[in-house]
Amino acid sequence: MRIGAIEAGGTKFVCGIGDEEGRILDRISFPTERPEPTLGKVIDYFRDKGVEAIGIGTFGPINIDPASPMYGHVTTTPKPGWTGYDFLGTLKKEFDVPFGWDTDVNAAAYGEAKWGAAKGLDSCAYFTIGTGIGVGVYAEGKLVHGLVHPEGGHIPVKRHPDDTFEGFCPYHKDCLEGVAAGPAIERRWGVKGSELGADHPAWAMEAYYIGQAVATAVLMLSPKKIILGGGVMKQEHLLPMIREEAKRYLNGYVRDERVLAGMDEYVVAPGLGEIAGLYGALALGLAAAGRA
Repeated sequence: MRIGAIEAGGTKFVCGIGDEEGRILDRISFPTERPEPTLGKVIDYFRDKGVEAIGIGTFGPINIDPASPMYGHVTTTPKPGWTGYDFLGTLKKEFDVPFGWDTDVNAAAYGEAKWGAAKGLDSCAYFTIGTGIGVGVYAEGKLVHGLVHPEGGHIPVKRHPDDTFEGFCPYHKDCLEGVAAGPAIERRWGVKGSELGADHPAWAMEAYYIGQAVATAVLMLSPKKIILGGGVMKQEHLLPMIREEAKRYLNGYVRDERVLAGMDEYVVAPGLGEIAGLYGALALGLAAAGRA
């Protein structure tokens, strides 16, 4: 089978072709612009590829309720031109194939469960920590949607005692995203995170906040694996610090050896690297083809 995959990120789109074995056969990427030129490039890429289905994992928030007249639309986003845009409908006009449609982080969680760090498990939580923070949840063999879809990047967190930065989230100021996403690091310290040394106090503060989020995921969702991806997590020294902070918050309450002594195997980097979202979109496309 030839399945199309689209990882629609806030800064770039990645499109690819894959098969049912989880092989990515071809891919391209380009910057995320306004909807019309961006989806024009998507349509041009797939036009001659002969795909049998297309999976889409996209930045959001989005409408994922098939019963809603706004299904397939982007809802509220600061990205110019995208609010209320009929993303899925635009592509359906061009391609008469089944479509899978979900958030980029749900797609990444799905890809990791199918082929990556959570392969063989029936649950995982995937955090992407970059320009924003998103959380995808795979539980009991299904992606979690619920009322809309998980928005774990906007949970409240306890403030670090030395943190005077007010937070940058336009809705909540100092939610998890507002104090721990990439722009928070840059605005708090005056430089991008990639320019800070491993011993800079920024990373202890990051671990303090992300560790809380990991502990919350353990307590609320009880996933069998937690995966931390995104640009901020390219700082390799950060992951061990987060594990320690999560253990400190949990304080021995969750009596499972994976949490008590096995954090190195429980809270991990993506098994599929930087293109977990593209693999997830491929998995969404395969599932759509199967339903059809």
